[in-house]
Amino acid sequence: MTSVSAINQELAPAEIDEARQHLEEACERVFVSTEGLSEAAWNYGPASGGWSVAGIVEHMVVIQDLILGPIGEGLAKAPESHSSESHIIDSVVKVTVPDRSRKFLAPESVHPRGRWRPTESLNRLRANTQRLIDRLESTPGLRQHRVFSPPLNAITNGEYTLMDGYQWILAAAGHTERHRRQLLEVKAEPGFPTG
Repeated sequence: MTSVSAINQELAPAEIDEARQHLEEACERVFVSTEGLSEAAWNYGPASGGWSVAGIVEHMVVIQDLILGPIGEGLAKAPESHSSESHIIDSVVKVTVPDRSRKFLAPESVHPRGRWRPTESLNRLRANTQRLIDRLESTPGLRQHRVFSPPLNAITNGEYTLMDGYQWILAAAGHTERHRRQLLEVKAEPGFPTG
C-alpha cells in the first residue's frame, strides 16, 4: 500500500505540463532571439562589460549541464525530504528566477569561457531542454528529495534554501528565460551590430 505522503509527493499532470511548457517556450525564445545574428553580433562585447550573446547562451547551457549532472546526482543521493511549502517555492521559482530586476553575480565556474561556438551552444541548449523534459516525464519522486539551492537562497534572502527535483527543472526554464532577457538587453545597446 502506498503511503499518503508518497501520493502527495507525486506530480500532477498539470504540473508536468506546465514545466514542459516553460522549458519549451524558454528554449524557443532563445532561438527566435538569436535568429540571423552575424558573428560580430554574437561576439559583441557590451559597453557595460557584461557577457556577449554567445557567452550568455553558453552560460545557459552550463547551468543546464549542472542541473542534469551534479545537481541531479545530488538529488538522487539526498535523503527523502518533504516540504509542506513546495507550492510556495514553485511560485517563487517561476516568478522570481526569470525576473531581471535583481542582478546576481554568477560564480566564476559558470562564467562563459568560449567552450562552444554559438551553433553548438544552441544545439546543446535544445538537447538539454529535451533531456530536462524527459527527466520531468519519466523520473518518479521528483518531489521526494531536496538539496541546497544557491539561487533560491539568494532570491529569497535565505527564507527558502532547498529545492526538489521538480523545482530545479522549473529553475532551469526560468534561468534560460532570465538570460534570454539579458540577451535582449545586449541587443538593445546602441553599438550592437545590426548587419
